[in-house]
Amino acid sequence: MYKKGLYKILRNEPLTASVWRMTLAGDTQWIAAPGQFVDIALDGHYLRRPISVCDYDGETITLVYKVVGEGTSQMSRMIPGAQLDLLTGLGNGFSVVDAAQRPLLVGGGVGVPPLYNLAKTLLAAGRRVQIVLGFNTAQEVFYADEFRALGCTTVVATADGSAGVRGFVTDAIAAECPDFDYFYACGPLPMLRALCERVAQDGQLSFEERMGCGFGGCMGCSCQTKDGPKRICREGPVLTKDEIVW
Repeated sequence: MYKKGLYKILRNEPLTASVWRMTLAGDTQWIAAPGQFVDIALDGHYLRRPISVCDYDGETITLVYKVVGEGTSQMSRMIPGAQLDLLTGLGNGFSVVDAAQRPLLVGGGVGVPPLYNLAKTLLAAGRRVQIVLGFNTAQEVFYADEFRALGCTTVVATADGSAGVRGFVTDAIAAECPDFDYFYACGPLPMLRALCERVAQDGQLSFEERMGCGFGGCMGCSCQTKDGPKRICREGPVLTKDEIVW
């Protein structure tokens, strides 16, 4: 179930040269699980912009987004007090029902944000949470301190070795996180595929895809699974490792 509404910008601040954090005030009751997303209407753009929910409470939504085009560039210039038209409660989020006792969270680049509320949810349920965050360089690292503040064992990997473990998230997992019994991941497709190929444990993966409507009407973001076509915006963005066809 999703809902359309107006949300007031409380804060809009840069975290790195290209990554921003926006906090919005408004109705959050339609957000039911970590890993869901919102769809934002922007003046002058026909299609809405899907952005994953980083965190939320009873009154606010936190979005962390990367400036990659005209729409997100426009968002980065918005000031507190402005209003945004959002569809909220979109997508099938991460399931923590009967969650493993030693979950590993794996985020790559802009795939990191939806793992933040997931980590909070798992920690509140008494789970011991480890997280691996993957970036290209030290200059791109964000939210590592926020995860540590929650109480997560946090490992950073950078492709050039300028921060943390040199290499990819799979290298960091092998070196620093051998003891886990389930994983949750969000990031670019090559990262998700490499993770499934190199990790024996079961898990859930959140996929990124271009979306036309965001709520399952246009069928434009369908992907093939072992159970037939599924829409990333509706049956996803979270799918299980065992149903994915690479």
